[in-house]
Amino acid sequence: MRMLSRVTHTILLCAALATASPAFAEGKKVVLSQAFQSMLYLPLYVAIDEGFFTKQGLDLVKETAGAPTVALNAVISKSAEFSLHGPEWTAIAASKGAPVHIVANVVNGAAVWIATTPDFKFDSVKDLKGEKIVTGTMPTTSTSLFMKLLKENGMDAKTDVEMIQVPIGSEPGPFVAQQAKVAVMYEPGLDQVVAKGMKVVLGFPKLYGPYAFSAITARNDVDPDSAQRMVNGLEMAMRFMADKANEPRTIEIAKSEFANLDPVVVEAAVKRMLADNVYPKSVDITADALKVSMDTQIALGNLAAQPDYQAFVDKTFITPALAMK
Repeated sequence: MRMLSRVTHTILLCAALATASPAFAEGKKVVLSQAFQSMLYLPLYVAIDEGFFTKQGLDLVKETAGAPTVALNAVISKSAEFSLHGPEWTAIAASKGAPVHIVANVVNGAAVWIATTPDFKFDSVKDLKGEKIVTGTMPTTSTSLFMKLLKENGMDAKTDVEMIQVPIGSEPGPFVAQQAKVAVMYEPGLDQVVAKGMKVVLGFPKLYGPYAFSAITARNDVDPDSAQRMVNGLEMAMRFMADKANEPRTIEIAKSEFANLDPVVVEAAVKRMLADNVYPKSVDITADALKVSMDTQIALGNLAAQPDYQAFVDKTFITPALAMK
């Protein structure tokens, strides 16, 4: 777990600066490439909409890459200063020699839930034996965590359940169509099916506690002043969201960022994630959060341990990106 120690010790946060420092006068322009426009990344949107980056003298431009590899590639090739995605991508890249590391936390809980049809009797994980389960296509954390859960309960994902793997984000379709009575889901898909009468029977955030789910990555040679300003702005957003009095404003920002979704679903999803401590209270990543996350991915095959996956990433992503630096 050498990577864990490295990541833990490269956090740039100086917490006092997040609130004690006066606003910077000039606006340094930086680009942050996010993997997706995701409700999980709400702290970033709060920091932007509340002007926290501006208060730190940073002119931050948000770009959406469409995939974690593309977002990270932007950092490696220097077309972006920062990227936002799962930390496992950074670990893979660093293990292949890419000059990248994690500088801030964004999602600090295993933001995955299990939902069932309203008539499904669920008292324990063992009730899932023999069932069809809608899950995201591997590699994805929701499915790897589900596999971990089964293993912890003496079950085998290959023989004890039938997983119907579908593209991430499309889980509500086959679930609502009753192709299965159980689904493993992210938000906002979870509250979309809840709005249609489905019920939540298990939440991974409460089950596994701190979990480094999504984080900010930068190159090792990133301008430290820009990085500190970016981290400070995110820290302000974390503290803002941790204050219960700011929940209505946080929900308002989420509704504006996801105007194409039902506002009722957005509000329910944000409230659930806040209540389940998905969002961190600080950008600092604890050793426990990293250990749970990386151990799960290495042991159960999410990304790094997929057959030939590291070779695939190296050939099609890491090596070409390094050649561009």
